[in-house]
Amino acid sequence: MVSYKRLTPEEVHFSGAALLDPPPDDSTDPEVKELDPDLPLLPQRPRCSITAGLLTLGGLILVLSGVWLLGTIFWLHSPPSTEPHRPPPPAMDPGRGNGTRLQPESCSKVPEAWRFDCYPERGVVVTEEMCHARNCCFIPRSQGKTSGRNGVPWCFYTPDYPSYELVSVSDNEMGMVGKLLRKKKTYYPKDIDTLQLEVIYEDDNRLRVRITDPAQKRYEVPLDVPVVQKQALNRSYTVEFINEPFGLVVKRALTGTVLLNTSIAPLFYADQFLQISTSLPSRFIYGLGEHRSNFLHDVRWNTLTMWARDVPPMELTNLYGVHPFYLSMESDGKAHGFFMLNSNAMDVALQPAPALTWRMIGGILDFYMFLGPNPSSAIGQYLDVVGKPAMPIFWALGYHLCRWGYKSSNKTWDVVKEMRNYGIPQDVQWNDIDYMDRALDFTYEPLNFSTLPDLVKDLHRHDQRYVMILDPGISSTQKPASYWPFDEGAKRGLFINESNGDMLIGKVWPGLTAFPDFSNPDTHDWWYENLQRFHDKVPFDGVWIDMNEPSNFFDGSLNGCPENELDNPPYMPGILGGTLKAKTICASARQKISSHYNIHSLYGLMEAKATESALRKITGKRPFVISRSTFPSQGRYSGHWLGDNRSQWKDLATSISGMLTFNILGIPLIGADICGFGGSTTEELCVRWTQLGAFYPFTRNHNSIDETDQEPTVFSPAARTAMKEVILLRYSLFPHLYTLFHHAHVRGRTVATPLLFQFPTDMKTYGIDKQFLWGNSLLVTPVLEPGVEYVVGYFPKGLWYDFYTGDSLVSSGEEIKLHAPLDKINLHLREASIIPTQRPNTTLWVSSGQPLHMVVSLSNEGLALGDLYWDDGESLDSYETDQYAYIYFTVKQNTMKSEVLHTHKEATYITVETVSFYGVKVEPENVTVNSQEAAFTYHDNQVLVVTDLGLNLSQNFTISWM
Repeated sequence: MVSYKRLTPEEVHFSGAALLDPPPDDSTDPEVKELDPDLPLLPQRPRCSITAGLLTLGGLILVLSGVWLLGTIFWLHSPPSTEPHRPPPPAMDPGRGNGTRLQPESCSKVPEAWRFDCYPERGVVVTEEMCHARNCCFIPRSQGKTSGRNGVPWCFYTPDYPSYELVSVSDNEMGMVGKLLRKKKTYYPKDIDTLQLEVIYEDDNRLRVRITDPAQKRYEVPLDVPVVQKQALNRSYTVEFINEPFGLVVKRALTGTVLLNTSIAPLFYADQFLQISTSLPSRFIYGLGEHRSNFLHDVRWNTLTMWARDVPPMELTNLYGVHPFYLSMESDGKAHGFFMLNSNAMDVALQPAPALTWRMIGGILDFYMFLGPNPSSAIGQYLDVVGKPAMPIFWALGYHLCRWGYKSSNKTWDVVKEMRNYGIPQDVQWNDIDYMDRALDFTYEPLNFSTLPDLVKDLHRHDQRYVMILDPGISSTQKPASYWPFDEGAKRGLFINESNGDMLIGKVWPGLTAFPDFSNPDTHDWWYENLQRFHDKVPFDGVWIDMNEPSNFFDGSLNGCPENELDNPPYMPGILGGTLKAKTICASARQKISSHYNIHSLYGLMEAKATESALRKITGKRPFVISRSTFPSQGRYSGHWLGDNRSQWKDLATSISGMLTFNILGIPLIGADICGFGGSTTEELCVRWTQLGAFYPFTRNHNSIDETDQEPTVFSPAARTAMKEVILLRYSLFPHLYTLFHHAHVRGRTVATPLLFQFPTDMKTYGIDKQFLWGNSLLVTPVLEPGVEYVVGYFPKGLWYDFYTGDSLVSSGEEIKLHAPLDKINLHLREASIIPTQRPNTTLWVSSGQPLHMVVSLSNEGLALGDLYWDDGESLDSYETDQYAYIYFTVKQNTMKSEVLHTHKEATYITVETVSFYGVKVEPENVTVNSQEAAFTYHDNQVLVVTDLGLNLSQNFTISWM
């Protein structure tokens, strides 16, 4: 029996530091008060009497006259300026002999939380003179009062800082179009003075805004997005404008909640610096990947940089992927999403107002808003734009085993055989780069891996699969005519070039390398030919694409990078290494569709598209691709893992945040390296990680070279048994997991689901990232600390059932202490749910043919519902071609009904063997199945079990009790 302990208020704590920690306390500063939500976003100037106003006006006229006279004398004695137009210098204070610039009184009235950074460059000590040269306010303060990365900016914009003016706006068939003019230059070069504003009412819950240069075509992200022919008429949002300084305000029509307000800070639109800010309706913001952080982002002066980078996961830096999308919760439980369609290097600055600032060094301003109104629908609307994730091939959801350092195919084979000997489920075996001949792509080492083809054939005989790694770097130093991938790629001109047109040479594992240009469609053909040639030798089943940021052991290239505006832009986001070229190729490198400066962060997406397309042709089945670098729409082509983590408890815990974030970014096939990649694990850590990893949507144990072995077979019998049992548990849940991926594919739903998605009005769930749900109903509460046999979990208000026993738990919305010995992970079913499970086996091919066991958790009213999607598990486009079965289950008035909504022959092979009903309050006198009496068992914990049913899944059935 499970042990529950209700916690006292003194013991209660919620995971997610950003939720618990209060905003910076500004009450000690007399100039900063708590903001009233009904007050304007920026402070108003204090009212004054007529007398005071006249005196102030007279003094101001006197000062301005003196400044004008001095300026005129200076201008008459100065030579004509040859410098570009710059903003007018701030007025000097004539009372100071040192020429200190006069700062507007309004500066001191701006609350700290609403100070927008006027000098965001990294590594610069900003002085008063530097700040005033930008016409900005300068108020130093102690940085010790804030815990964020940057702290309150000393240099910030004045409330009336010059920006664009909306000089005209008119309706058109899609929405509105306007013209923006800038009259004063900014401090970044190549301002674009005239802009075109497009407001497109694409859908009742989707708004698109584009701000472009009407005089010159600028780079735009080559992402396929919907093209709408007519505007939506029943919109859930309203759009308002502020003419000068220009501002765009978007509100929720039903509640009036302000979702976007760009008037709070100036708009910048220079050739290599675009900046736009907005208020946020609350401090609860999620997404903005890829970063290691809590699921709930900290808005206390926290800047997130986006530029794909090869670096082991660490806090406060840019990682492998780029996802400029956020989900924002509103005060009433509603939610909306925001997507900035831009692939250039950028900073996203969060501050406690709460507010957010986008800073990008290229492209255009092109963004979408998704009105939800709940979190799940907001994510679905985002995926309507970038593309919903692919339906995975069935074996992708099994247990995967990999390491860098097996060192031979026979050693790899031995590991597989050991797993079989112990009866531990395994669907997929992988190899890292050590299978290659001298680290060359599309080769295998002829001595140590001579039996690799035989290994793969043996895996196939046992209904298992093989996945290999590929890196994009192609060796450029092999003897002529000896290495087809390079020879043919060079012949066809398919590699990335330097800015002068020469082939760019970097360095990766095989030494000096060239990088395929995946923005070129011809490269996709060449990539397919390489994969097909290798598949003829080693019939692999899936591909793991790594190092595709792209990673480079040089900074830039063998020849370095030129000194130009692409490699050295006027503004540098906070990229690890301080330059765009750090551990990648030159930004000025030339690719088919644009410079690398613009499409760097798309490299992994473009390689994934090429690989997915190739595998479709080679295997004729659903492709399996796992990619390290990702970009919006990636879920259509690949899954992702969270990179080179370490065998530490912290990495175990933070993997949940990463998994939840990628689910809301549309990449549900996501997991972390179980037991850790770098460093050596401990037995306890590996058991706990295997338990959590069994509930990653993508579950793989992966280890680094020369570290201690960490396959389940190497541990003590007790640990090995615990790992085996939880993997079998995952396999038993395969029908439910497969159905969740169907809903992700068709409706854009999450597989691993944050609690707040199901309980959006319960603010206690907003920061929880140490628990999660599968879909809507199965709550996972893992142990994330060493040496404990209990774990604390939060249970939102309602009725919950222990998944294993059916014991009920009624929560008022509280934390509860759960017994969690080393051989157990806590699972609970939410009331009113029905989930299908299956008798597990050592591979999903065998498991998926076994009878079903349905688990039903009744509400207090005796209600429940659930569903099952089923197909052959591997055919292309099964749903799109109607090659599937879909069954809907309901329970009410003591009767369970199965309704086949879509039939297919695959369903005829499956039977429903047993059903367990949790929460049957009164012991039944009889149970009937399709009106025939049936045997049943009733337990004291109100669990009714009906067995030996033999019901064909393809036919409707009813089960009733009285």
